[in-house]
Amino acid sequence: METTSPRRRAPGMSPERRREMIVLAALPLVAEYGTAVTTSQVARAAGIGEATIFRVFADKDELLDACVAEALHPGHVLEQLAAVPLDQPLAARLTEAAEAMRAHMTRIGTVLGALHASGHRSSRDRRPSPGDRTDAPTGTAGEEPTGEAAGRAGRSHPPGGREASLRRTREALTELFEPDREALRLPPERLAALFMDLMSAGSRRPSGDTAPDVAEVVDVFVHGALARPGSAEEGVR
Repeated sequence: METTSPRRRAPGMSPERRREMIVLAALPLVAEYGTAVTTSQVARAAGIGEATIFRVFADKDELLDACVAEALHPGHVLEQLAAVPLDQPLAARLTEAAEAMRAHMTRIGTVLGALHASGHRSSRDRRPSPGDRTDAPTGTAGEEPTGEAAGRAGRSHPPGGREASLRRTREALTELFEPDREALRLPPERLAALFMDLMSAGSRRPSGDTAPDVAEVVDVFVHGALARPGSAEEGVR
């Protein structure tokens, strides 16, 4: 008689991995609905029961804070910058970089804009009211959650927060300029900082303005605004 061994259950997902999965499922909904998104919608999108959300998040506000942290986290854009092939021409490398940076800033703007428009306040702006839980995962008033608290809120920021993120992005861009160091007018580090400023300024367009073509922005950055070298000086004489 043939015997069958008992079926083994698949190993359970860690709380950290489950939070990440829930946040990734929630982000598109948060971008669309802001604070009006329901945990029931998030559960359906993640393919889990609604109660599972509250095993890893204290409440919906903590989930929304985790979505903000994920939108701001530079990990994805840094991976994309690191994947740009260095054997391409400089303009092609910068075009890939600009597209990755624009997508990152668009996601930030969409998520934060939807939450702001629907009245969401981050954990640092909320003050406990009588009857509120006092063990919510927030840092000192006015500070980002850190350590264990940041881990409970969602993906933690790199050490050093925003300054570290900007520095790592600048370093990744510097690597893209490095192969052409001998042909550049300025050091790669300086050009990386200027390119970051240019991309950041492009994210602050007046409402309704169409975003310029990325390849056009890069072309002007690499080759300049003049039709030919010295043409502006000749016109002044």
